[in-house]
Order: sequence, then C-alpha cells, then structure tokens
Amino acid sequence: MDTLKIGQYIQHLRKSAGMTQKELAEKLNISFQAVSKWENGDTLPDTGILLDLCDLLNTTADRLLNGGSFAAAERKLMKLEDVMTGFQYMESMERLFGEDCTFFTGMVEGINEKMNLDLLASLKDPMRREVLYAEVLIQGILSGRTVDMDEIEANLQNKKMVNTIRRYLAKANGNPQTAE
Repeated sequence: MDTLKIGQYIQHLRKSAGMTQKELAEKLNISFQAVSKWENGDTLPDTGILLDLCDLLNTTADRLLNGGSFAAAERKLMKLEDVMTGFQYMESMERLFGEDCTFFTGMVEGINEKMNLDLLASLKDPMRREVLYAEVLIQGILSGRTVDMDEIEANLQNKKMVNTIRRYLAKANGNPQTAE
C-alpha cells in the first residue's frame, strides 16, 4: 500500500468535506495528530475506525486504501486456516531460531510497534489470538480479498469478531445495509 497516496486522498476528502484535522479527529474520538500522521503517510488508520472514517469521508474502505483508485474486481479467497497456520509458523520461529535471534526479535518488535500490541502475550491468550486472526482477515478484506464466513463462524468462538468480520465483508461487497 502506498501510505503517502492514501494520506493525500484522506486529506483531499477531508478538505472536500470542509473539515479540519481537529474536527475529523473529534468525530472519530482520536487525536488530530493521528489524522496528521495519516495525511503525511506516516501511518494508516486503525481497522477499528476505518469504516467510520470512510462513512465520514463518503468513500469505501477499498477505495480509501487504494488512494482513491478502484480496487481490482477479482477477489482472492483468504482462508482462516491459512491465517492460523501463519501464526503457528511465527511462533515456531522462536523455537527454531531462538528467542534472542535478531530475525525473531525484529519480527516481534516490528509487529508490536506497527500494531500497538504485545504479540507474544496475545498469542498465548485464546481470545486475544482470535482478535489477531480477525485483524489479519479484516486487513485482507480491506486489500481486496474475500473470506468464507461459514469457515469463520465454525472456527472462531469470539462472536464479536465474527460480526466485525461480517460487517467489513458486507461493506466491501457493497452491501452497507447488511454491514450494520
């Protein structure tokens, strides 16, 4: 993703809506500095507020994350099983490489910083682990992929996460009435 292009698009939409950074931030219950970081291409909006941001700016998540361009029509299926396997591989890196290995610690530190979480603690807690799965699936949806809701409903215990994924998928599929 081109964070600078996305930031410029957010700024364009915000200004077109006649809002200041502070006004947009207040509507999203965040700091104006967060909006500034988006617009400068330093960070991206958190998935927890992305749909609200899109509603305020009258755009879709896929269009926003493509910097104003329409996403490709083809949507590749993202499997929950693959996401779970990916996290298992991440965990095995600690055992295979060693907890002090720069590759392992760099991966963990990078994820912790980008996601503002404690990856290793989240992987040890089943409910937080499901939140990680949901986060990856939502990011996939936002980048143009699709998911099998039957697989997700069958394998995730956290119904709030299931409903959040369903909401993102519905919005990405152009069904905002089923997204609420």
